[in-house]
Amino acid sequence: MNQATPLRSLTIAIAGALSAMSGMNVYAEDSEKTLNIAPIVVTGTRTLQNSFDLPIAIDVVKQEDIQDGQLQMTLSESLIRVPGITAQNRTQQAQDPQISSRGFGSRSAFGVRGVRVYVDGIPLTMPDGQGQPGVVDLSAIKSIEVMRGPFSALYGNSSGGVIQLFTEDAPDTPEIGSTVMFGSYNTKRQVINAAGIADGVEYLLNASNFESDGYRDNSESDKQQATAKFKFNISDDTKITTLINWFDQEAQDPIGLDRARAFNSSTRDDVVPAALNANTSVSRSHTQVGFNFEHAFNENNKLSFIPYVGTRKNAQILTTSPTATTLATTNARLSEIDREFYGTDARWDNSGNLGSMPYNVSFGITYGKSSDDRLDTNVLGSGLPISVLNRREENISTNFDRYAQGKLAVLPSVDLHAGIRRTKVRLEVKDDFTSGVGSNGNNSGSVSYEKTTPVFGATWKVSPSVNLYANYGKGFETPTFIEAAFNTTAANATPNLSLKPSKSENFEIGAKTFLSDNTQANLTLFHIKTNDEIVTNQTLAGRSTFANANSTKRTGAEFSLDSDFDYGISTFFSYSLLNAKFDSDFTPTGGTIIQSGNRIPGTYRSQIYGEIAWQYEPVGFMMALEGRHNSKVYVNDRNTDTAPSYTIFNLRAGFEQNLAHWNFKEYLRVENMFDKEYIGSVRVNDGNALFFEPGADRNYLLGLSAAYKF
Repeated sequence: MNQATPLRSLTIAIAGALSAMSGMNVYAEDSEKTLNIAPIVVTGTRTLQNSFDLPIAIDVVKQEDIQDGQLQMTLSESLIRVPGITAQNRTQQAQDPQISSRGFGSRSAFGVRGVRVYVDGIPLTMPDGQGQPGVVDLSAIKSIEVMRGPFSALYGNSSGGVIQLFTEDAPDTPEIGSTVMFGSYNTKRQVINAAGIADGVEYLLNASNFESDGYRDNSESDKQQATAKFKFNISDDTKITTLINWFDQEAQDPIGLDRARAFNSSTRDDVVPAALNANTSVSRSHTQVGFNFEHAFNENNKLSFIPYVGTRKNAQILTTSPTATTLATTNARLSEIDREFYGTDARWDNSGNLGSMPYNVSFGITYGKSSDDRLDTNVLGSGLPISVLNRREENISTNFDRYAQGKLAVLPSVDLHAGIRRTKVRLEVKDDFTSGVGSNGNNSGSVSYEKTTPVFGATWKVSPSVNLYANYGKGFETPTFIEAAFNTTAANATPNLSLKPSKSENFEIGAKTFLSDNTQANLTLFHIKTNDEIVTNQTLAGRSTFANANSTKRTGAEFSLDSDFDYGISTFFSYSLLNAKFDSDFTPTGGTIIQSGNRIPGTYRSQIYGEIAWQYEPVGFMMALEGRHNSKVYVNDRNTDTAPSYTIFNLRAGFEQNLAHWNFKEYLRVENMFDKEYIGSVRVNDGNALFFEPGADRNYLLGLSAAYKF
């Protein structure tokens, strides 16, 4: 007899549970209980839809979960509760948090890739697939929608998922507010905001300042951000929204640690000597302006037009000798990117009835262009300042996509969803460093990728409280310019334009149910087969190279349970199971075969998040206990080393008072209550074995805010 796999056992258990759910729901209807309403979302279909009725794994992180008792500096704070998402805080601000969806994006060393990021429909992901979620100040965000699975392909060059942030709406009554935060490691943050309606224009203004010494050595940072949103209601049918985001940041980079330092209590907050000697750090600034023009021709037809434009500067000092132990043996280079980007999304939405069957359909085109002026300069040689140019080029990425997506209610209890997208991505390198010391000739070149990605899905409304769904789709993920930057870690590296895009097939089934009038449960099972997946080939001397693996496979399950009880008590639980493996042998640079069956590094087999909260409204008190568990994770393709599993607990508590026109809040957050020593994130395939980025020890955050409504 074959031994049952965890996924098979879970499937059998789910089938039995669904039978029980049906009975429970009949009882609920007979008792005339009122069921909760699932969140309304737009990310799955681009039109307002009840998430409960969609054949999509999609979750909403509410404003209180983004802001209450949180520092509001990185998405990892908010996304750890979402099943299927890995969001690792790297305990430093020089790099974006490690965010992956079902294992897509786990290899990213810089920024977020494999997952598309938006704010109010405006992309924060460049045409090549590289995203920068740190653009948006979370103090101005009201909700985050997180979609996984096949329907993510309808957003373009992405395989793992879509994360869309939505800024706050202007209140009817103008208000101003201010928040101050103080915390461990000399952390300080100040926020000021104003919102309201003036002369028919809705406005939101938000500005903040952040500074911290950081948990580890060489991780000091400061960041200033501003968000401005204006909505012009020209008529009942025509609206124009303007969104402006800006930030400026300086941050030291503590890079990774070797095993000996990372697992020693006295050295886990240290850095390797080369990081101090080279002053590894980053300086960046970003400005982006986007517009959303909406015009309703009638109740069945609407046009949306979303243009955007922006600039970004990034200057990063990287050590090219990470294992150096003295200043005299330390080398470093400065990587500079000066970016200009722009793009647009134009969409027509139509709804109506096809006979007796309601439908809605969207047609759209998108275009984006990003142009990076790139310089690489050796700035430290054997401990002495130098200035030797080794790279000067322009990196241009463009995308042109056409898509269609729609829903047809073929029966009162059955909805069919389908979509198709044609994506074309072009990467072009214009090499201007063709002569002089260190030149390796003209390495200009270009490459184009094209793919049509269809998706299909269906929802069966078994009862008012139970929906079953299934979907299938193809995914497409092109190399980013970071992945195509180098074909070798040696000094004579040239762009690697021979990388192929990865292509995937995605299958998903799921169930959404209200177990009672106060409890909702969601369950998803998935299977993903990927060919030519882009994997980290080697990271050495401050450079990473990438290659195409033959094939990989991901199977897993996602489960969440959300309950609200009497007496102000609520609970939330999420569980993610991911079995991400190489599905064929793969030989990277160096000649060591990666065996079929090895786990994809950076992916956690299991993740658990749980929360129990209590509110006592008579005195405005709230508190919540959070628990998080991550299984062990492999750090390289060979699976020769791991970061161990860990479980940590956090506590948040606070008071709120409303006095006349004033609102006051005071809150305290304690992270890692029991001072657990753990590895917060890993650097995949680091060639110097500096794999480990330790998580912070027990730390606290104290916040005070005041708001005045006119």
